[in-house]
Parts: sequence; structure tokens; C-alpha cells
Amino acid sequence: MNDRSTSSATIERIGAGQVTTLQDVVAVEEPMEIRIVSNGESHRVAVTMRTPGHDFELAAGFLLSEGLIANREDIIDISYCLDSTDVQHYNVVQVTLAPATFVDPEMLNRNFYATSSCGVCGKSSLEALRTYCGVVANDELRVDESVIRGLPTKLRAQQLVFSETGGLHATGLFTRDGSLMTLREDVGRHNALDKVVGRHLLDGSLPLTRSLAVVSGRASWELMQKAAAAGIPMVVSIGAPSSLAIDLAVEFGMTLTGFTRVEGFNVYAGSHRVQLQQDFVV
Repeated sequence: MNDRSTSSATIERIGAGQVTTLQDVVAVEEPMEIRIVSNGESHRVAVTMRTPGHDFELAAGFLLSEGLIANREDIIDISYCLDSTDVQHYNVVQVTLAPATFVDPEMLNRNFYATSSCGVCGKSSLEALRTYCGVVANDELRVDESVIRGLPTKLRAQQLVFSETGGLHATGLFTRDGSLMTLREDVGRHNALDKVVGRHLLDGSLPLTRSLAVVSGRASWELMQKAAAAGIPMVVSIGAPSSLAIDLAVEFGMTLTGFTRVEGFNVYAGSHRVQLQQDFVV
């Protein structure tokens, strides 16, 4: 598939009383429908607004974070549904599930619709997660606070499409020593994390109990949900967390930081995983 993450737009730049017409690079936002085939029957699961690219990872990560699948063995095949009469190509992804994979009809009836900004809406409490997420068990993970302070800079340095457009979120998966494992960009912050999780799901490397996720924006409930489903014990947010994101982190034994900068950060849950430097002054 061609790289369709960016497009060009003719713009008028206004400044100091002058108008200049030029071409600008913008991030692409298009709908993507996720379908599953279960025991020969096709079901429409969700439509999400996303930046094209790594679509199979996005579909796999979404199905995991929503509790529709549990591991790599639940997936037989992922492919595009190509309809010659459809003007939008590569915007329908079909995931064929293993015959033994049970799909709850009630979950299929939720009629997911995700915008690029809000994530999957409609859940009102933490109760929905308890059916398929357990407490993140890796309490042995410790990350030096100096490593955490340096992660936003490392994330930004690898956001290649953001450098062109200024219009994409990113999620980076890092090791405890600050080494980047995987980075994905998208107009939706939740899509970026789904793509990261989906990559490791397809590689058979879940749960991600020895890693931490760095997100470019605020920490929402949806992001914490997806991290919990993948077994990620720590989420480092460059922006602010929501109250429900904090509640979820506490509920599932996760570490959550916010307003993470080179100068410092706030810890909203799970401070035991943050290892302070000896010269750190409270």
C-alpha cells in the first residue's frame, strides 16, 4: 500500500498585511472500518477516524483493547476488503478469527464509532474493563526518574510525520533504560497506541510488562484502558491526565505520570515504579 499519511493543501499565508499562496503538508484523516469474520460470519465492529498506515496493527490492537480477542492465536488472517466500486481503497480491514475464538454478541452490538480525538466513547465506568483486564502484575519494573524526564525529547525526535505536518499524536514504547522499541503516529492518540499494541500482538510479544508507553498528549481513560489490556505497567504522559485515567491506573496497579518534562513530572499513581536519583530533592 502506498504511504498515505500526508497530503498537500493549497493555503494562503497571511502576515504583515501580505498574502502568500503556497503548498502545505497536512496529516491525512480518513475513516477505517474494522470487520471480523467469526465462524464464517462477517460482522462490522467499528469505524475509526485514523491516519492511514499500519492499519493491520490498528485493527489488531483495537480488537485486543476492546476485549474481542485475547492473543495472537485468535487471529488467522488480516486483509483489506477491496471493492472496485468503492472510491476509498484500503479503508476496510477484515480480521478472520480462529474457529475457537468466542465473540460476545453483546460487544458486537455496541456499534463502536471512534473519532480521531475522543477514542471509543460510551463506557461509563471501570466495570467493563474488569471482564477482560487483570491487575498489571509487574511490580518489579523500576524506571529512573532521569530516564522518565528524557522520554518526551526522545519521542519528539522520532516523530517524523509530525515534523512535516505538526498535526499528529504519537505513542512510543520504551524499555526501562529509555531505549525506543516501537513508535507510531496518528491523528488519534488512541489509534497511535492501538498501532503500537497491535504490532507487538502480531509479533506474539504480549504482555508488555517490561516496558512503558509514552504518549504525546493528555492521558485519557481510553489510553489507560488500552495500556492495561496490553499489560503495560507504566504510562508517561506529556500532557495532563483525566480523573478517570487516574482512577483506572489505581484500579489496575499501573503507574501514571503527567506533565512530563525534562525539568520534572507529576506522579498520579504507582510511584513505587519511579526510582529517584540519590541527589533528588523533594
